[in-house]
Amino acid sequence: MATASTPRYLKPAKATSAFNEFVLKLTRLGVSVLGSRVLSVRGRKSGELRSVPVNLLKLDGERYLVAPRGVTQWVRNLRVAGEGQLTVGRRTETFTYTELADAEKPEILRAYLKRWKFEVGVFFDGVDAKASDEKLLEIAPGYPVFKLA
Repeated sequence: MATASTPRYLKPAKATSAFNEFVLKLTRLGVSVLGSRVLSVRGRKSGELRSVPVNLLKLDGERYLVAPRGVTQWVRNLRVAGEGQLTVGRRTETFTYTELADAEKPEILRAYLKRWKFEVGVFFDGVDAKASDEKLLEIAPGYPVFKLA
């Protein structure tokens, strides 16, 4: 359980890692799986480019990245780097972001769950897109959300 000093983080299981590698390869080949992108961010310690598949949420003309497993390595690296790259096939774009405050997250979390619950629902402990704004606000601190610029 996450506390104020220990942020929420769910380490990927081996099956999740295998699935992520499969999606990563498809996306690099130009096959976006329901909005998947390859997120590349400089490692905060190594300086090396680190890549992971993410789901890019498009909502009301804006684009968002949600971290369903909490404060993951890509979240930590993105916070330090201040920018990242999203790739599908040969198309890569560099982006900056604004990290959303918890009060701004319920609508984004609801849309994210509506679109990808089948894939990420296990990381939300039974909370789904039909949850109240109050419930989504309650869980918001455990789910970093980035609005891309």
